[in-house]
Amino acid sequence: LVTAGGKGIDQAALDRWAAQIAELGKQGVQTVLVSSGAIAEGIKRLGWSKRPTAINELQAAAAVGQTGIAQAYEAAFAPHGIRTAQILLTHDDLSNRTRYLNARSTLQTLLSKGIVPVINENDTVTTDEIKLGDVTNLIEADALVLLTDQKGLYDSDPRKNPQAKLIPTIAADHPDLESMAGGAGSSVGTGGMYTKVTAAKRAALSGAATVVAWGGEPDVLVRLKQGESIGTLFTSAHSRVAARKQWLLGHVQTAGSLTVDSGAAKALTEQHASLLPVGCIRADGHFHRGELVAILDT
Repeated sequence: LVTAGGKGIDQAALDRWAAQIAELGKQGVQTVLVSSGAIAEGIKRLGWSKRPTAINELQAAAAVGQTGIAQAYEAAFAPHGIRTAQILLTHDDLSNRTRYLNARSTLQTLLSKGIVPVINENDTVTTDEIKLGDVTNLIEADALVLLTDQKGLYDSDPRKNPQAKLIPTIAADHPDLESMAGGAGSSVGTGGMYTKVTAAKRAALSGAATVVAWGGEPDVLVRLKQGESIGTLFTSAHSRVAARKQWLLGHVQTAGSLTVDSGAAKALTEQHASLLPVGCIRADGHFHRGELVAILDT
């Protein structure tokens, strides 16, 4: 599972990655691409000098950019005899159980036919960003590879500290992970190392390992498959959980919350019992059957 960067389409880079993915395919590895460059590509195609702030302009840029992304990936994979498919997702698609299963079924069908799906957030209709960790859980991927403009996670910001050291391996649940990640990166994209760390943490929930590496590293995907240490590996302490639990764990939005008393909290966390109305002392938000809510103690 690979993400392409947030500065618009770099066709030469796509061509290199496509060649590597084609090689991985010969080794039996199925790959799903997650491309996050629709808005950035649209900005470039429209000739705008900077990223707009108005939602309607961002969505217009995405509509223009999505066309370019589809064309670019089709051109990159065509020399290898591989067809691509564009999948546009929103957070609602991942939150709704029926649409979640439909999306997973579509992706599994495409992979079974040797087609490389290219997932892009449907920025033309949404403002809530889908998370790469969510997509990892959606397709039950074994690994998430994030190709970025940094060589991995450093113990401090390498742009400010030339003595910063690359961290080759770290647990995805490390308590200081977010503070190590710093702030956002590109002025055009919405990424940055913090986003990559968040994706690694979410992917780890289903037992998937994550690698953050420099996208310009020669044959990076093939070498990773061969076991070479490149970039930063985020390890997971979790084993795979049931598909429904993956769907629940993958949520980033809740419809409300229930606050429970100490007895109910103990029953839920220690005895894995069901929640009874008598244990609830407060309800916040408006939600219906089947929606996800947070359970809070006092």
